Amino acid sequence: MLEKLTQFKSEIENKLHSILDFWVNNSVDVQQGGFIGKLDNEGNVHPDAEKGCVLNARILWTFSAAFNKFQNPVHYSLAERAYQYIQNHFRDQENGGVFWSVDASGKPLNTRKQIYGLAFTIYGLSEFYQNNKKQEVLDFAITLFDLIENHSYDYKNGGYWEAFSQDWELLEDLRLSEKDRNDPKTMNTHLHIIEAYVNLYRIWPEKRLADRIKRLLEIFEKQIIDPDSFHLQLFFNDHWESKSKAISYGHDVEATWLLQAAAEILDDEFLVDKWKEIAIKMSDAAAKGFMPDGSLIHEYDLSTHHPDTHREWWVSAEGMVGYLNAYQISDDESYLKKAFGLWAFIQKHLLDKKNGEWFWGVYDDYSKMNEDKIGFWKCPYHNTRACIEILRRI
Repeated sequence: MLEKLTQFKSEIENKLHSILDFWVNNSVDVQQGGFIGKLDNEGNVHPDAEKGCVLNARILWTFSAAFNKFQNPVHYSLAERAYQYIQNHFRDQENGGVFWSVDASGKPLNTRKQIYGLAFTIYGLSEFYQNNKKQEVLDFAITLFDLIENHSYDYKNGGYWEAFSQDWELLEDLRLSEKDRNDPKTMNTHLHIIEAYVNLYRIWPEKRLADRIKRLLEIFEKQIIDPDSFHLQLFFNDHWESKSKAISYGHDVEATWLLQAAAEILDDEFLVDKWKEIAIKMSDAAAKGFMPDGSLIHEYDLSTHHPDTHREWWVSAEGMVGYLNAYQISDDESYLKKAFGLWAFIQKHLLDKKNGEWFWGVYDDYSKMNEDKIGFWKCPYHNTRACIEILRRI
């Protein structure tokens, strides 16, 4: 097993450099500044595409994390480019926060304040601050934290509201995308708030931030994780009544290690032990989504008993980390074999060996999904982070 882990580590590091090189060579918008908004599966740049806050925040995180790992000045220059673009084009200097999107030239386009977007900006800023220790970067991150707490936190029922207007009025349409339900609270946003707060805590270990992380863990334990199945429930009303029967296997397994990391950052042995136990139960629940080829399917709807069997890049990436983490907790090699199986599937079906990066995903017959290579939701974050996390753990 040691030999297999050594080979796994070598292959992952090689592919990590390939991902980073792809983004270095293909994502910079030399004409209009910042980074392009869309590169399609055929390698065509769409110069008029809108530029998303999440894409830019994830680019900031990616190249900051890459510089922290490899000390490559090219990575730092792109992190700096992302930071300056967010500061100059996405940041709302009048009302605070960051816009959801700007147009290709950098002018505000969708000026809503999606808490998911603020969270990812905190995540990227916190990683960038580790590079340079610039006070303005930390101040920006803390300001976003305060805005989330002041506007989005529900002091009556706990948790966070999803979306606001430019001047912080709660919106009727709260959805992240057209694919989502329009509910006031979601698992997805809460998962990425706690992820962002954990990264912020690494550079700003304030008690009030620690209290919020602990409270978020309580929300996941008592409201979001189904106590019978140990799947995540996805959508809720304001009183935390579940409004969906869908299972998202990728989010299940991503949450296993992110929530454990939140417990670990608090340095509370009781919490760490609890969340390790929960991580195993959630890993076992998510394992029901595995296919014979070693992949994880996307979703399953319990109300219709309909599986969504296409396989997406981010589910496979998060799955590798989640099952490596389960192996490290339990020393049970069956979890490690699942991580290896996902990696074999990625290499066979998701890596674009001709043009670089990973395809969005494949259908049951392994035909490629015709989705972005770079886009509003196709970012370098999941696969880069998975690779960095695997290298850190082995």
